[in-house]
Order: sequence, then C-alpha cells, then structure tokens
Amino acid sequence: MTMNYFRGFLLFLCIVFTLAYDDLSYNKNASQSHTFPGPEYGAGNAVDGNTATCMRTEPIGRTSPYKTVWWKVDLGGVYNIYSVNILFKNYDGYESRQRSRFAGFSLYVSNDGDIDRSFLCYKDGPELPLLNFSTTCFTSGRYVIFYNERLDGVAYPVEYDVSGSVLMELCEVVVNGCKMHEVYGINCDMFCPNNCRYNTCNIQNGDCFKCKPGWTGTFCDMVCDGGWYGINCTQQCIGHCLNNVVCNHVTGQCEGGCAAGWKGYQCETACNNGTFGHGCINNCSGQCIDEPMCNKQTGHCDRGCKPGYTSAFCNESCVNSYGKDCRYPCSTHCFNGTCDIFNGSCVSGCVDGFIGDKCNQVNQSDVEVLSRSPDDKQEDTCSVGLSISIGFNALLIIIISVLIWSHYRKEHPGDSCPCWKSPVYEKSTAPVGQESTYQELNIIENQYQTINPN
Repeated sequence: MTMNYFRGFLLFLCIVFTLAYDDLSYNKNASQSHTFPGPEYGAGNAVDGNTATCMRTEPIGRTSPYKTVWWKVDLGGVYNIYSVNILFKNYDGYESRQRSRFAGFSLYVSNDGDIDRSFLCYKDGPELPLLNFSTTCFTSGRYVIFYNERLDGVAYPVEYDVSGSVLMELCEVVVNGCKMHEVYGINCDMFCPNNCRYNTCNIQNGDCFKCKPGWTGTFCDMVCDGGWYGINCTQQCIGHCLNNVVCNHVTGQCEGGCAAGWKGYQCETACNNGTFGHGCINNCSGQCIDEPMCNKQTGHCDRGCKPGYTSAFCNESCVNSYGKDCRYPCSTHCFNGTCDIFNGSCVSGCVDGFIGDKCNQVNQSDVEVLSRSPDDKQEDTCSVGLSISIGFNALLIIIISVLIWSHYRKEHPGDSCPCWKSPVYEKSTAPVGQESTYQELNIIENQYQTINPN
C-alpha cells in the first residue's frame, strides 16, 4: 500500500510540473513503421489532442512477419524537453493484456530522426507499464521516437505478450518542454548559457547537455586547454602554426598562418614536392641531388647539389671550377680560364701549346719550336736576310746592264755586232769541203736558288 502511495505521489508531482510546460508535439508531423489497414489508424491520431482516436500498427510477434515497430513525431525544431506522456489504448476488462503488449518499449530523442544516433530517454523494464504512462526526459531534440520489438530467439519476461497479435496502439503522446528556444526553468524564462550546443540545456537547472566546439565545463564557459579544440575539446592541434602559436580552440585553424613548409586550413598538408617556404609559394632550384625536392621549410638542398652548382639552395653555377660542389678547378690552360661546369672541358679552347678536352696535353709541334736555341733562331734570321740581299743585288745588276745596253745602242746604231775579233780568227781559212767537227754546246742557263734556312 505504501509503495502505491509513493508512486501516486510521484505521478502527481510529474503532472504538476508537466502542466507548467508547453505541449511541443500537438498536431506535429508523425509517422510510423507500418499501419493497420483502415483510415482511422494513422500516426497523426496520437498527436491530435483527442484521446478517443488512436494510431495502430500491424501486429508484431512470433507468428507475425513483423518483428519491430516504431512511431515518431517531428517537433519541427530542437527544443528543451521536460517529459513525455503516453496514453495507451485500453479495453475494458483487458488492461493486463494491453499492458503486456506494450511491455518492453523504449523512448528515444534525436536531432535527425535516426534511432541509431538517438539519446535513450526511457527503457521499459520487466514490470508492465501503466497505460497512462509518464516519464521525465531532461534532454533536447527534434524527434521523439517510440520503439518496441518481439524478436525471434529472445527470452522475454513471462508477463510479456509474445504472440502474433501484439498490436501497438497509442491514443495520445504529449512531449512537454519549452516552446521558446534557448530557455529553461519552470516558466521557460531563463536563457541557456551561450556556449551550450544547439543552444539547449537542462530544462530544470540550465546545465548544458553538450558544449559548442571549443568549450567545456558544466555551463560550457571554459575554453579548451591550449593545443586542443573542437567538440568536447577532444581534437589536438596539428602543430604547424606560424611561430608555434596554438590553433583556434573552436576550429583548429592557424589564424596567424602556417609555419614554413605547410599549408591548408589547419596547416595539415606539407608543401608539394618542388616548393617550400611560407605558403609554399617558392620553387626549389631544381639542382638538388634529390630533384625536384628540397627542404620544404628552408628550400635548402640538404643532400647537396648536382654537379656544376653550389650554395645552400644550389642556385649558383660554378665559377672557374666544375663538378660536385664545384670542388675541381678548371685547367689553367683553358682559354680565359673558363670550362664546362659539369665535366671541366675547355669550351673556349686552349692556350697555345696545349690540346685536349681539358687542355691538359702538351702540343708536341709547338714544343719543338719552343725548344730551339736563341742562336739557331738568330742564324735563321741572318740566312733569310742574306738571301733577300743577294736577290736584290742581282736584280739591281740586271737592271743596270739593261740600261747600259740601251744607251749603247742609241750611241752606235750602225754596229750590227759590237763583239771583238781576234787577229788569229781574221787570218785563218777554213778547209774547203771539210766537214766541221765543231759541236755546239747546249749550255743550261744558271738559275738562282732560294737558300733554305734549315
């Protein structure tokens, strides 16, 4: 008897507080898993304010093809909820049967209507429920879902009806809470803390059910610890913010920008290969050994340069040197002292006396000339001078002779032969008929030859 009085007192208190809150479910959109044939059993009958009209689903149970059943109401927005009242269908003389049919049901509250992501507000135990049922439900949400089942292979309490005729009949469902958003209290006149998620809170004391990202505490009035952000402050900053500044406690964003070598909303992405620096806007030189890679923070070629290049960035060509790290000097016999920065070949040729790609071979023909003594060179010079002098004098003699002959011809034009005759020749007689034994000599004209200085 005492227990019944206690339960009655609790029900009285529930009714008193319920009357102080708003009916959030009246004439709102409702739906159900399957409907019993007939126009009078629709889901909306449970929120029309008329206890004489009830919704009804197809039966569930061992002999029924249906094993589960659900009904839900869309409140049209996220509200702070205080309680849920359900009036089950009653038939005179069949109260126990009806209670055994409804036994084991659950109530969920959801923001999106998906039962798998819902908050369990109530789960019926082994005791049979009252046909006029009420429970507090201190949460917030948009959808209130009624669910029941009779699964094969599950051992239910003996009081439960598990036959194939377990009908779900709800005559009225009332969801009580505050119609105004963001408020709580028995008169719905106090505002929830600013950082409560969805701006909803416990309708009795204002505690936040959840906090907005970046906030924590009972009233969501404390920011996340440094280096943490997001819902419930469970996400850690990436750690690549400029100057090691911690990220935004709400979004995780690096508000001052990213450290060198990183990019992205949260500086979570390394620069693409071939780029480096703040914002990844600089290009690597392309002369690193690991082309096209360079250090994504500094742009340096950490493993060195390709042959022909030097400096930390490998962006400077070798000067008068070549090879890896420009460690090999160009040959001193290269013309102008320059050579190919990769292989050291003398691209402009060699100085006199040297040959080869790198001008490192002595030219032997030049060596013979260079090895001769100064006296030999002077003798050669004198020989050339003497030859020139003799030739010039001979030419002068010929010219003078021609001039004298020309003058003589002018002075003695009648002389046919100015030759001298010997007296012996004049007195001698040649034998008659005797054949001359004189043979004319063929004298080859003497020619001047050039003196070879060698």
